[in-house]
Amino acid sequence: MRHRKSGRKLNRTSSHRLAMFRNMVTSLLEHERIYTTTAKAKEIRRWADWMITLGKRGDLHARRQALQVVRDKKIVHKLFDDLARRYQARAGGYTRIVKVGFRPGDGAPLSLVELVSGETPKKRKKKKRKVKKEKAAVQAAPAEAPAEQEAPAEAEEVQAAAESESQPAEEEKAAEEAAAEPEGKSPDESKKEEEASAEVEQEEDKK
Repeated sequence: MRHRKSGRKLNRTSSHRLAMFRNMVTSLLEHERIYTTTAKAKEIRRWADWMITLGKRGDLHARRQALQVVRDKKIVHKLFDDLARRYQARAGGYTRIVKVGFRPGDGAPLSLVELVSGETPKKRKKKKRKVKKEKAAVQAAPAEAPAEQEAPAEAEEVQAAAESESQPAEEEKAAEEAAAEPEGKSPDESKKEEEASAEVEQEEDKK
């Protein structure tokens, strides 16, 4: 069982594999993109990220460690000057793998390994979810609607009660006014009768 053994053997001996990765990482740092099989691309990505991390450190020990892998001093100079400055604000993820198809001879999957641009990735602002607030508003709206319907009903009941109370009061006032008026004839009729009786008395006196 191959437990706790990282890395790919790629059907090569350790010395052959080490020399191949040294040459590939040197070519990648020089040309900034190479075509290779997908398995080698995934493995060379680890080496490239390690070299750029050493370049960003920039001290003498890091330079000597890089020279153990990259044997070309011009490439090491580019690594510690240009590439380290380019990726100074980037914390990892210096390479990109793009699958480009299959090799015509044996059908092996091919990929393009390239160094990414030095622009720092913009952090996406997390949008606050308003789902809970919207749900609370939706739940509160139906609860408020019955309350609004109950309010006019209560107002109508109050008006009806007030009208029912006012009607007996008006009837009582009318009854009291009717009782206050004297029974019999009206004042106009009594005046007319007095005038008629006075005329009759005058005529009798003349006779």
